[in-house]
Amino acid sequence: MKYYIIAGEASGDMHAANLIAELNKLDAKPEYRCWGGDLMQAQGAEVVKHYRDLAFMGFAEVLMNLRTINNNLNFCKKDIIDYKPDALILVDYPGFNLRIAKFAKQHGILVYYYISPQIWAWKKSRVHQIKRNMDKVFCILPFEADFYAKYNYKADYVGHPLLDELRKHDKISTSTELEKLKAADSRPIIALLPGSRKQEISKILPSMVAIIDSFPQYQFIISGVKWQSEELYRSKMGNSKTPILWGDTYHLLQNSYAALVTSGTATLETALFNIPQVVLYKANKASYVIAKQIVKGIEFISLPNLIMNRLVVTELIQGECNVEKITSELQKITENQTSRDKMLADYNELHEVLGNGNASLKTAKLLYQHLLFDK
Repeated sequence: MKYYIIAGEASGDMHAANLIAELNKLDAKPEYRCWGGDLMQAQGAEVVKHYRDLAFMGFAEVLMNLRTINNNLNFCKKDIIDYKPDALILVDYPGFNLRIAKFAKQHGILVYYYISPQIWAWKKSRVHQIKRNMDKVFCILPFEADFYAKYNYKADYVGHPLLDELRKHDKISTSTELEKLKAADSRPIIALLPGSRKQEISKILPSMVAIIDSFPQYQFIISGVKWQSEELYRSKMGNSKTPILWGDTYHLLQNSYAALVTSGTATLETALFNIPQVVLYKANKASYVIAKQIVKGIEFISLPNLIMNRLVVTELIQGECNVEKITSELQKITENQTSRDKMLADYNELHEVLGNGNASLKTAKLLYQHLLFDK
């Protein structure tokens, strides 16, 4: 069968690649045309647009890049029609994917959404759009299926794909570069995860490195993404010579004592590695003001807190994402054993809520079954 898959971010590339790997076991002659990245390509997909050219963070940034986004939408629509897929699989990336879903449905294409958009936080009214345009929705958070049920729509809860990714990582050999850093400096490691987008790195990395001198008993290592230049990182670090570990976040977390993490998928990854963390978020001021007006009734932004529906990890957002606050909160999770133990106990509960994983396998089976028998 022919699959057209759209993933607009690094995490989407990872989850879509794992889904492709499972579909390959079920489908004897699969073909994939994709918007994604290197991981999807490694699974045999033809990548027509790389996610590094698609990720715009915040409302203001989207407005500034509106022409590019519209050009991408028009290209994508034409490309889908020319390709004539048996199925369109959308992976997160809701601002773009929901518009493509409507177009595809109008042209009689089967549409599947893997990693449901967080409409319960942003725009609940979009649930009606999803009901109209999606043949199947696969949820990765335990409360999402219940949310859809309130609107008389049956979504399938498949579990969180990060559990599969972490299980796979346990079989991978250790990081040579990280071992070199550990050999040169025996102090416990504080991981700095400034995000993957240029806007995130530019806004948050300066505050991260600014607190380093207050913690001489630890060594700090930055998790760098390979598709961003070293120049970008260094330009936001002032005179700091903090080492950057490229494309190896999981090994870094596995060897860390604590972490400062930009809000996003990495907050859940850090929690699943049982590393105490402080969550940071800082956006363009206009984007933040708009977001505050749109989001109603949602107390948290980080996945551990959202899933547990209570404060598990401290979130320092916008004005609170400053050197003084970051220093204070990092001291709590590094020097206060009670605070560390409480967070680790909460992580254990989080593991129990998320279950055993196999999200990619479950999704592939449900999707392929629908294509074969239920459509």
